[in-house]
Amino acid sequence: MNGLEALILGLLQGLTEYLPVSSSGHLAIGSALFGIEGEESLSFTILVHIATVLSTLVILWKEIAWIFKGLFRFEMNDETRYVLNIVVSMIPVGIVGVFFKDTVEAIFGSGLLVVGCMLLLTALLLAFSYYAKPRQKEKISLRDAFIIGLAQACAVMPGLSRSGSTIATGLLLGNKKEHLAQFSFLMVIPPILGEALLDALKMMQGESLGGDIPASSLLIGFLAAFVSGCLACKWMINIVKKGKLIYFAIYCAIAGAVTIFLSL
Repeated sequence: MNGLEALILGLLQGLTEYLPVSSSGHLAIGSALFGIEGEESLSFTILVHIATVLSTLVILWKEIAWIFKGLFRFEMNDETRYVLNIVVSMIPVGIVGVFFKDTVEAIFGSGLLVVGCMLLLTALLLAFSYYAKPRQKEKISLRDAFIIGLAQACAVMPGLSRSGSTIATGLLLGNKKEHLAQFSFLMVIPPILGEALLDALKMMQGESLGGDIPASSLLIGFLAAFVSGCLACKWMINIVKKGKLIYFAIYCAIAGAVTIFLSL
């Protein structure tokens, strides 16, 4: 992997992690186009995922500080309830990630055909949530947090957007747009870090550190993912508040159709 490839893939990861267009799908498409496979792709994926987590911490540091400030009062307040919602939302993806991730990958694989089909599914979900008008709720409940977590667990499928699935599901449940983007981005931090840890352990068990990627390429990819992740996270929060997810539905539909065509 050279520096230009690392730059492009890093930008893809950072932008698409927060935009509802599937970072895993775009990273798979980019890796396939550049001919990057196996351990080399895995090690790079782990690194850029960590970069996007750091970008979330930077953009949402005020919200994170608010949560921890209330949490350490050791009382049942709004901050503690928020943390409970995040913990509950992690249950489905934790079960799938630990026990069924390899099975899902073995059954469905990660080829371009699967990615294209899941991008089309993402488009349908975003479009449906855009036109549906459920009754609005003031706060995200534990029940809603668990259902949103189920949507996140389904997004282990390559091409099915994690942020698109969680935000669209939350909207269909009647949660307010201004609450969902922030919750969606905060709830994915533990699963992304957990997934990166599991992949890193898998690589170490295979006695490999992920191929022969130059350190300069790794640094370029990391910085590209971090900077673009910061921009995309801030941008996406505003987009969700304005309710303009239909444009991403159109993009996913086009990208899905093109990807399926390329896979044939």
